[in-house]
Amino acid sequence: MQAQVYGSIHEVPEALWDGLATQHSQAMSRAFWQVLERAELNDFRYYYAVFTNDAGEAQAITSFYTISTDIAIFAPAPLRAALGAVRRFWPGFLKLKMLECGTPITIVSPPFVKRPEVADEALVAALTRLLRRVAREKRQFLIVVRDFEPNASHYEPLFGRHGYHMIDSLPNTYLTVRWATPKAYLDAMRSYYRSKLLKYLKLNQAAGISHRLVEDFADMAETLHGQWMTVHENAREFQREVLTPEFYRLFSRGMGSDSKVLLFYRGEELTGHALLLLDGEELRWLYVGRKTAENDGLYLYVAQKVVETAIELGVSKLEMGLTTYPIKQDLGAEVVPIRIALRATWGIINPFVGLGYKVLNSVPTPGKRQIFKPAGERG
Repeated sequence: MQAQVYGSIHEVPEALWDGLATQHSQAMSRAFWQVLERAELNDFRYYYAVFTNDAGEAQAITSFYTISTDIAIFAPAPLRAALGAVRRFWPGFLKLKMLECGTPITIVSPPFVKRPEVADEALVAALTRLLRRVAREKRQFLIVVRDFEPNASHYEPLFGRHGYHMIDSLPNTYLTVRWATPKAYLDAMRSYYRSKLLKYLKLNQAAGISHRLVEDFADMAETLHGQWMTVHENAREFQREVLTPEFYRLFSRGMGSDSKVLLFYRGEELTGHALLLLDGEELRWLYVGRKTAENDGLYLYVAQKVVETAIELGVSKLEMGLTTYPIKQDLGAEVVPIRIALRATWGIINPFVGLGYKVLNSVPTPGKRQIFKPAGERG
């Protein structure tokens, strides 16, 4: 296969990209990448690859980007504190420019789309050649291909043949939506989890918390971004992409009715939000924002209303994202492992990259929880 690389989604011929992207996730759509390009997050620089056959027909597509990031992004707390002390004197310590293949603000597994007749081995070989060439041209030290959930695990040994190390990343969370109404969802829960959830719902309702779902929120971009920054600046988990007000504005306009936001009010005051993307039969919970950083139980209320929204929209699956695993598990979400493929551009250093990354990063492995009653106990 031959690879053609484009520096903007606007440059990619629609017939080549859209013919494959429309069969996949919204996160591969032209509209989605237009939002990311124009939103100017961090120092992301995006590229798009179309793999064609001798007849010029698109066989596969993928996206990749350069980004300055912390190689110890998932460092455990003691190491994070030590790094913080070092970075007071050396701000760029263990922060590198790298080339990533995937989608920066959500999960697409695997991070490419191909025609069914294209052999996996052929695509991986063509992709790894391309990424290594571009990484050398752009002088990137590391190449990362993300993300591989269990549905894409068969690609792992193929990347291994090309010198990639398969590394555990932060797991994702999904809720399989199998209830027709929010009441049926609550009724399916074991009594402990149902009573815990109802307790927090009552506390929030007593505090005057209400919510509504809207699709057009472009004129609220500055406010929503400010709420997201409150959460971002107080996060104890990893931090990487930094959103902009323009991201919210473009996301609302560019994704149309598939972009949604749940707005949460305390009385008449807007106190928080949850940003959502309707992606076919799946609802993706992308971000959360708050006016003030408090430990008041609002997050659980927000998460529960996201679940209710997924049920009411009639989707079959809700992606709840990374981190805050205990709360999402209490709502019935399943924790799904993610793997990434990692290699150094320099062959002499590459054998040590996998071990070094594992030493610097700690990935949680939450245990399973039985949230719902067994089928025989449901009524």
